[in-house]
Amino acid sequence: MARRKLPIGIQTFAKIRLEGHYYVDKTPLIARLADQGGAYFLSRPRRFGKSLLLDTIACAFEGKRQLFDAHDGADGTAPRDKLFLADHWDWAKPHPVIRLSFAEGRLEKRNELDRHIRRQLREQAQRLGVALEDPDDIPGSFAELITRAAETHHRQAVVLVDEYDKPILDNLEAPEIARAMREGLRNLYSVIKGRDADLRFVLLTGVSKFSKVSIFSGLNNLRDITLSPEYGTLCGYTEEDIDTVFAPELEAAAAEGQALDREEIRRWYNGYRWGPVSVYNPFDVLLLLAERQFRAHWFETGTPTFLVHWLRGKGFFTPRLERLLAEEDLLSAFDVDDIAVEAMLWQTGYLTIQRVENCGGLLSYELGVPNREVRGALNRALLYFGWYPAEQRQLLQPRALYQMLLQADTDGLRAHFERLYASIPHDWVRANPIAQYEGYYASVFYSHLASLGLDIVPEEVSNPGQCDLVIRHAGRAWVIEFKVIDGDAPTGEAMRQLKARDYAAKHRGAPGIHEVIELGVEFSPTKRQIVGWEVVRG
Repeated sequence: MARRKLPIGIQTFAKIRLEGHYYVDKTPLIARLADQGGAYFLSRPRRFGKSLLLDTIACAFEGKRQLFDAHDGADGTAPRDKLFLADHWDWAKPHPVIRLSFAEGRLEKRNELDRHIRRQLREQAQRLGVALEDPDDIPGSFAELITRAAETHHRQAVVLVDEYDKPILDNLEAPEIARAMREGLRNLYSVIKGRDADLRFVLLTGVSKFSKVSIFSGLNNLRDITLSPEYGTLCGYTEEDIDTVFAPELEAAAAEGQALDREEIRRWYNGYRWGPVSVYNPFDVLLLLAERQFRAHWFETGTPTFLVHWLRGKGFFTPRLERLLAEEDLLSAFDVDDIAVEAMLWQTGYLTIQRVENCGGLLSYELGVPNREVRGALNRALLYFGWYPAEQRQLLQPRALYQMLLQADTDGLRAHFERLYASIPHDWVRANPIAQYEGYYASVFYSHLASLGLDIVPEEVSNPGQCDLVIRHAGRAWVIEFKVIDGDAPTGEAMRQLKARDYAAKHRGAPGIHEVIELGVEFSPTKRQIVGWEVVRG
């Protein structure tokens, strides 16, 4: 199979098909959506291909069959394979497509949002050959655009909205502005239900699942397919996609002496799950194939400083990133004035669904970090922007920490963490009640280790109870227990609990483990420091 161009940053379906880029065929799922008809909502994290999905749907409804058919490249354009939709679509009936997008730029005032909406409605009306009587009336113009487009083209209209929520998300740090944006968007979207007779298909995409009461007031005909099992792979690449569509890139990398380990690709970028099949982050995969370096490509495109400061303000226990339980309603509890931590982390892509449990019709979800990229990069951000001022960040020394773990240097490890706890500003500790509790010390400890992307299991459940932290690295299992004690003298309680409950038992003799290190760590809240450090090797 011949190599093609990598569609990095390309969101235009025609450009991908005409210029010879790789394309993962999602059109079987598009055909299913269209056959079922109706109005849909889909939430996915940023850079997961939502814009390309909408553009592909638009091209289908506009009747651009040539983009879906095979082409031999005889006219000088790039050859392309036939897509599923080429033979599974009614090409004789094109529909007028109304496209709105909030993906570009940042709107910081309500009047900017209204102006942006009016401009888009005006442009769509001109493109579809219809006139709007009162362009200043946003809901009136939108309703008029839908009805007149259907009348003019003698077909029901299609409405596609890209990043429907971005004006709100961009202003979460300024709640008054965010609320104003929410009202402006509700003013727009409320039109859709009343024009049902003139609509063939509607799809709104975005990052967040704002509660229907807050932004979709009255739009109760909108079907949320975010967690529909049949559409779990609508965005993102599957294992099969990597091994088939991108096989030429993997073969080329190996032939050029830069082989990409398939299991390492999986550990770094797979693990996102909205249905029974997990998917890869497409942005990461494309940049990995282009640069052949394992890096936090997706995370680096937008360091979530707001999210980091928000988590710190919530006193979030960071080891919960590895295992967090949430009910279905909680994942949708997202509004300007009421954002659940679980909802924020899941919807933005920093947590994903690991397991679903159905308890008599009530769905419960186990959430966790999807992969090595997110685990390492998010915890580095928490360290850099959450706990340590810029002048103290040189103390983090990730390379030195990695070597200490590699060499099982427990004395060096203790000295390293003592320096780190001592460097956290006293004003920060004094202002945060969580600093008096075990969770704070465990959070700092966990985030330092997790920033290396290690195999970490916090609060590992075993028969005797829960161990605070387990690290598997370089053939060793580190089994760690934390205790916050009264006073400044070590009590030995952390190690006594490790021994009494024998948390290490399940790791002795486990495949790939040649040594188990039990570590009991005790903290003094008055000293804000480690005061007990006991090690037992076995």
